[in-house]
Parts: sequence; structure tokens; C-alpha cells
Amino acid sequence: MNPRGSGWLFGLLLATFVIGTDDFIIAGILPMISTHFQVTEAAAGQLVTVFSITYAVAAPIMAVATARLPRKVLIVGGLSVFAVVNFITALAPNYPLLMALRVLAALVASTVSPVAFGIAGTLAAPERIGRAIGTVAAGLTVSLVVGVPIGSWLGGTFGWRSTFVAVGAFTCLVVLITSITLPAIPRMPVAGVRARLVLLRQPSVLLCVVGTVIGACAGLITYTYIAPIMHDLTGAGSASVPVFIAIMGISGALGTVLGGRLTDRWGVDRTLMASFGGVLLATVGLAVVGQVYDGGAPGWLPAVFMVLWGLSAWGNNPPMTARIMHLAGGAGIEAVALNTSALYVGVGLAGAIGGGALTTGGGAGVLVAGAAIGLVTIVIMAIAVRRYPTRNPEAEPERLAV
Repeated sequence: MNPRGSGWLFGLLLATFVIGTDDFIIAGILPMISTHFQVTEAAAGQLVTVFSITYAVAAPIMAVATARLPRKVLIVGGLSVFAVVNFITALAPNYPLLMALRVLAALVASTVSPVAFGIAGTLAAPERIGRAIGTVAAGLTVSLVVGVPIGSWLGGTFGWRSTFVAVGAFTCLVVLITSITLPAIPRMPVAGVRARLVLLRQPSVLLCVVGTVIGACAGLITYTYIAPIMHDLTGAGSASVPVFIAIMGISGALGTVLGGRLTDRWGVDRTLMASFGGVLLATVGLAVVGQVYDGGAPGWLPAVFMVLWGLSAWGNNPPMTARIMHLAGGAGIEAVALNTSALYVGVGLAGAIGGGALTTGGGAGVLVAGAAIGLVTIVIMAIAVRRYPTRNPEAEPERLAV
């Protein structure tokens, strides 16, 4: 199935954009929420934690539970609920209710996001599957570069509640766009719950999940602790951190698009290994800069490696998503959901391991830990792609079931 036009793809990109903005925006309005509800910033930060944990646990469960629902109905209906949840969040009278609403938002997000990737892999022409998935993934990185800064500005100017009103309003626009542009996807045979769970237990699929956990940890450990890393490398203060984050965010958005195009041109496995290799090279490069300049590196030099990091770290999303969908067969959406959960687990591990490394070795310790984990990732994925190779999308005759 290859519908004319790419309006549906733009609609899916906007869907992941609003979900990503809603997920990441808490960091930008954290002090305002803390002050308003008279809780510590550490307590307010648990809004991020509960969202991530809920998403990680719920994604594979919701994928199985909603497997027989029409895909368009799931996207449009899910986004409609997402808009309502954000509007209600803007009215939250107390902190416990705000926390409960973040759980509900994560449940909806964990249902919609994997389906968006699955639809992209289904509707795109075989030779364009990688770039279609990359386009949808770009919505998440663009939310970091555009959605979060705008939301933070709104929160600072009009109060934190205005941020959720804005997310809800924009989600309504996305509901309209997807309802118009998404074609009605024909119902396809859906394997029973037990059969889909068996598919998810395949060693090839599980190795993808393990690779995502470790790979996310290796890459995001640098992003999570970019402030102390840059201070140790260049002596830069906190005022310079937003610049470095913007560099990583913009290159990450480009990386998702590039990763999709390379997936179609090079093939899934080759692109995947190149992206993990790029993350390792960028991490090692930053560590070397720290050793050579002993805290006095010019800002442009680590920025070069940050660009490589962004291109590589976010560029592995399209090939990994395409790989796990192909390997899982009839359980493609469930596999994507499971892989998304693995991403959030990796984020959590990056925070925990990076925190320990920072305590014992400073910014350099974080980079060494990231490089070591990155090397493990490459070894595991090299074994995976050698034992379970993925055919190029253009050589795959059958379409993926959503």
C-alpha cells in the first residue's frame, strides 16, 4: 500500500512532535511547578520519572491490548485523548493530581508512538521505509529543539499552566491533520496474543532490545551530564550549556533524517553499526579533548564531536526500528513498543551509571563510562547482525502488518 502524497507522513511527524514536547517540557518548567505547589525541585522532577517508567512498562502492554483496533482510529482517537489530558493538566489543583495526569499522558503516549512508527513502515514504499521512519522519529528531536524552548518561554511568560494549554491546542491541530491525511488502513490478519508473545521472545528480537538498552545508555549518558562534562573540558559555566544542548539537538534532528536515508541506501544493519560507531567515536573524541587540553579546550572543538554525537545517537532510531519490525514479523508494532520501552530503560541506566561515574571521576569519568558501554554495544550488535542479518527494505516483498 503506497498512498499518494506525503501528508500522512507529516501528520505522523507532528504526532511524535507533540508527544515529545509533552514528555520533555517538564524540565523547562520544573522550577515553576516546584514553586507553585510548594514542593522541592527533586520532588517535582519525579514527574519526569513517573512518565518514563509508565511509558516503559505500558508500551508493550498497550500494543498487545490495542492490536485489533484500526490504526487510524487509534492515532486520531489517542491524540484526541492526549489533548484532553493536557487541558485538564493545565487545571490541576494539586501536585498528586498533576502526577496522576502525567501517568495518564504517558499511557496515551506509549500507545500512539509505536503505532505511528508502524504506520510509517507500512505505508511507505519499500525503498523509502527507512526515511519514512526517520521522518517520524525527527518529530521527537525537533520537539527538543523547538517545542521545549517555546514551551519553556510560555511557562516563564504566562505561567506553567499555559504550557499544557499550548500542547493541548497544538494536539487538536494534529488531530485534524491526521484525520484528513491518514488513509484508512485495511484490516490485516492479526496473530493471537500468545502467537505475538512468542514472536517477541525470538532471540533476534531480544538482541535488538538489549542493543537498544545498552546503546541508549552509551549515548544518552553524555547528553544527561553535558553540563559537568563541558565545564571540565572547557571551563564553561552554566550559561553556555543551552548552546551545547542546542547543537546536540539540531544535529540530532538532522541525524534522524540522515539515518533514515542511509537505511534505504546502505541497508538496515550497515547503517545501524555505523551509527553506534559514530557515538563511540564522538565519546572517545570528547574524552581525548579533555585529556589533551586539561580543562582549557576551545568551545568549537568539543562542539564538533557533539555534532557527530547528535547525528549518530539519533541516527540509529530508523535502522533499529526497521530492523526490529522486520525481525518480529506479525508482531511488528508490539516489537516497536518493546523497543521503545528499552529506550526508556537505557535513559534510566544512563542517569544512574553516569551519576556514579561523575561522583568518582568527574566529567572525564562519565565519558570513559560512556565509551566502555558503547564498545559493549558494538560487540553485541555485531554478533546480532551477523547471526540475524536483515534484508534491505527494497528487497523485502511483503508489507508489515499493523
